[in-house]
Amino acid sequence: MKFGRKTQIAAALGAVTLGLTACSGGSINNNTTPSASGGSASGAVAGTVKIGFVSPQTGPLAPFGESDTFVINYMKDYFSKNPLMIGGKSYGVDIIVKDAQSDSAKAGQAAADLINNDGVDIVMAAGTPDIVNPVADACEANNTPCITDNAPWQPYVLRGKDGIKSTFKWTYHFFWGLEDVAATFQDFWGQVPTNKKVGGLFPNDPDGQAWSGNLPTMVGANGYTINFPPLYPNGTQDFSAQISSFKQNNDEILTGVPIPPDFTTFWKQAKQQGYNPKIASVGKALLFPSSVDALGDLGNNLSTEVWWHPSWPTKSSLTGITPKQLCDQYETTTGKQWTQPIGYVEALFEVAANALTTSGSTDKANLVKTLSTLSTDTIVGHVQWSPTAGPTSPTPNVAKTPLAGGQWRLTNGGAHKYELVLTSNAVATSEGLNIPLGGKEEALP
Repeated sequence: MKFGRKTQIAAALGAVTLGLTACSGGSINNNTTPSASGGSASGAVAGTVKIGFVSPQTGPLAPFGESDTFVINYMKDYFSKNPLMIGGKSYGVDIIVKDAQSDSAKAGQAAADLINNDGVDIVMAAGTPDIVNPVADACEANNTPCITDNAPWQPYVLRGKDGIKSTFKWTYHFFWGLEDVAATFQDFWGQVPTNKKVGGLFPNDPDGQAWSGNLPTMVGANGYTINFPPLYPNGTQDFSAQISSFKQNNDEILTGVPIPPDFTTFWKQAKQQGYNPKIASVGKALLFPSSVDALGDLGNNLSTEVWWHPSWPTKSSLTGITPKQLCDQYETTTGKQWTQPIGYVEALFEVAANALTTSGSTDKANLVKTLSTLSTDTIVGHVQWSPTAGPTSPTPNVAKTPLAGGQWRLTNGGAHKYELVLTSNAVATSEGLNIPLGGKEEALP
C-alpha cells in the first residue's frame, strides 16, 4: 500500500510461532478436556474459543513484540483459572501466536493461516501499520473478526479503497492518531526555546508516508515548519544526506518515525557529523528502553510519545491488575525493563473477552456486531467504538485511546540506565485521563 505525501488525513481532521495447544476439529472444541490455555477440570467447560495473535517477534520491528511472550503466558494462566462465560456456558481459551517476522507479506499470511488452518474465532494483531494492516486485510477478506492496536489510526483507515473515509465490516482498531502525536510533540517543543525549524526523519513505509504527509500541516498553525528530505528506505545505513539537510536548514528540532535500528544508526552519525538539535521528539524508535540503551549515553533527554506507562491511572477490566503491578511483574519475570506494548497487548485480550461475553456467542457475525458499539475500560484507557463518528471514534472502525509524552533520562546508577519521565499530559487530560507528570521537558545536552 502506497500513500503519497499529501493524503486525505489533514482534511478529515479539521502485526517463531508460539502454539499454546491448538484444538482440532474446528473453532469450538466440544470435547470435555480443556485446552492448555482454558478450563480447569474435565467436564467443566462447554468448548474452547480460539484466539489468534500476530506480532513482530523477530526482525527490525522485534522491540514491538519483545514483551509478547510474557503477556501471552500471563493471559494463558489467567484463562486457565477463569474460563469465559459465553451465553451462560463456560469456555476455555486457546491462544495461537504467530510471528510476522517484521514482514507485511508474512503478517498477512500468518493471519490467513490462523483463519484457514487453525480455525480461530477471532484474530488480534499489534505492532505498526506494517503488521496491523495486512492482518486486518486478511481478516476482512476471510470474514473473520479482527481487533488491532499499536498503530496510529490514520494509516489503518487509509488502507481502504475510500481513503480516510474507508469503513470495514470485520476489522476494528484502537489507538491514538497523528493529531494526538502532533499535539504532544508541540507540547514538548513549546517547553524548550527554539527557532521552530523542524527536521523530519521519515521512512518510506506506511507510518513515514502518513506522518510526512500530515505533520507539516498539523504543526504549521503554531509556526513550526518541517523540512524533510525524500523518504528513505528502512534499513538505510548512511544518513549523511538527511543530516546535511538538517544542518543546512538550521533545524533546531528533530522529529520522525524511524524503526529502532535506523534511528540508532542515524543518531550516532548525527553526533559524529555535528548535528546537535536542541530537542528531538521521535516516534516509534524511542518507545523502547532497549532502543535507547543501544545509544549509550547519547540517549539522554530524547523524547517520544507515550502510549502507556506504569503511572497510568487505569486497571485491567479482565484481571484487575494495574499498570504498575503489570510492569513490576514483567520486570520480575523477565529481568528486563518494562516496555509500552505490554499494556496494549493485554488490552487486546480485554477487548476480545468483553466482545465474546457481551455477544453471548462465538458466531463471527455476532462478534463484529458487538464490536461495532463496544464500550469498555481497559488497562490503557477507555475503548469505545461507534457507528457515528465522534471524538472517541473518528471512524466506525476506530476507537481512540489517550496519549502522553515523555523524555528518557539517565538514572546515574538506578535500576535501569534510563527512565522514561512523563513531560506532557495535555492530550490525555483533554480526553479525561489525568496522568501525573514526572517533570518538564529539558533541552538535549
